[in-house]
Amino acid sequence: MDVKTAFLNEDLEEEIYMEQPEGFLAPGQEGKVCKLVKSLYVLKQAPKQWHQKFDQVMLNNGFKINECDKCVYVKNTMRGYVILCLYVDDMLIVGSDDKMIKSTKDMLKARFDMKDMGLADVILGIKINRTQHGLVLSQSHYVDKILEKFNEGDTSVAQTPVDTTQHLSKNRGEGVAQLEYSRIIGSLMYLMTCTRPDLAYAVSRLSRYTSNPSSEHWKSMTILLRYLRYTRNYGLHYGRDPAVIEGYSDANWISDMKDSKSTSGYVFTLGGAAIAWKSSKQTLIARYTMESEFIALDKAGEEAEWLRQFVEDVPGWPKPMSAICIHCDCQSAIGRAQSAMYNGKSRHIRRRHNTIRQLLSMGVISIDYVRSKDNIADPFTKGLSRELVHKSSRGMRLKPFEQVCTKENLS
Repeated sequence: MDVKTAFLNEDLEEEIYMEQPEGFLAPGQEGKVCKLVKSLYVLKQAPKQWHQKFDQVMLNNGFKINECDKCVYVKNTMRGYVILCLYVDDMLIVGSDDKMIKSTKDMLKARFDMKDMGLADVILGIKINRTQHGLVLSQSHYVDKILEKFNEGDTSVAQTPVDTTQHLSKNRGEGVAQLEYSRIIGSLMYLMTCTRPDLAYAVSRLSRYTSNPSSEHWKSMTILLRYLRYTRNYGLHYGRDPAVIEGYSDANWISDMKDSKSTSGYVFTLGGAAIAWKSSKQTLIARYTMESEFIALDKAGEEAEWLRQFVEDVPGWPKPMSAICIHCDCQSAIGRAQSAMYNGKSRHIRRRHNTIRQLLSMGVISIDYVRSKDNIADPFTKGLSRELVHKSSRGMRLKPFEQVCTKENLS
C-alpha cells in the first residue's frame, strides 16, 4: 500500500505561518501570511510528525512496535498475525490470515488516503519474483538504469568486481569528474544495500575517494560497472529452508602499506540466503592478523545480537531461539573469544573481548571454525579471483534469475 501525500496527514504542535503561495494571493491582502493547519513537505518536522501520527493509529488498533525497528508493526491474535513494514509512505503487509490483512487495509483506508497496490510486485525498487520454491529479490531494471545513465557506450564485461592487481591511493592532484563519480557511488550504494552483497567491498573501497577521484579510481569504477553488466540479472533466492540464521566473519589485515587500517566484513544468511552484510574499514589499528579478525568478529556479534532481538518479536518464529552461529576462519581469534584469560598486551581490544564473551555466555551467539575457502564473507574484505567470486556468490544464494527458473522447470 501507498499513502497519498503522507506528510499532509499530521497535525502541527507549533504555530507556523507561511507566505501566500504564488498564484493564490488574496486581493487586497497581499501583505498577510497564511497560518498552517496541517504539515507540509518542506517543514523539517514533517517526517517526525507523520511518524508520530502513524504510530498512534497503529497502537490504537492493537498493533505493537518492534523494539529493534520502529518502522515494523506487529499484531498477533489467536486467529493469526499481521506484520506491517513502513518506509516513509510505502507499506509492505505480510500476514498469516487473509481476513486480518483485509481488515488492516480497511483500517488504514479509513484513517488515511491510501492506494492499494495489490499483491507485492515491486517495492522500493526491488522486484519480487515468485517461483515454485520461494522468492527471488532482484533489481535488474535498476541495474539497466545505472548502466544506461553512466556506462551506455561500453559493451564490455568483467567477471570480477575488483581488479586484484590494482592498488588505489588518495589522489593528490586534480580530481576527475568528481560529481559524476559521486552520483555513480550513490546509485551503487543503494543497489548494494538492497540485493547485491557481492558489490559491498568494491563500493566501500571506491567510496573512500569520492571527494577527489583520479583516473585510476575511474578505471576501477569502469571495471565495477562492467561486472554489473555481466551480472545484471543476479538476484537473491530465498527458499523454504528451515528458519536458521548463520553468520560469517572475515578480516583482511592491512593490505595497503599506505593505510594502517584493516577491512572487516560479515554476512548473515537465513536458510542459506543472505539477509544482512557489511564491508567497512576498521576504526581501530590492529597490530596483527588475529586482532583484525577479532575486531571483525565483534562487529558480526553486534549484528547477530540485533538480528536475534528483531526476530524474537516476529510471530511464528521458532521459539526458544537457538544461538546464532558465526563462522570464522581464524582459530586464534576463536580461541581468544572463548578464553576468559586477560592479556595486558591486548588492552585496546578488551572491551570487544568482554562483549563477545558476554554474547557467548548468554547464548546469543556461538562461534565455529570454517576453512577460508568456504568462508562466504571473504569477498567482503578483499578482491578475489573469478572462481572464488562465483563460489561465494552461490554461497549467498546470489545467482541469475533465469538459472533459478531453469532448474525449477527441469525439476
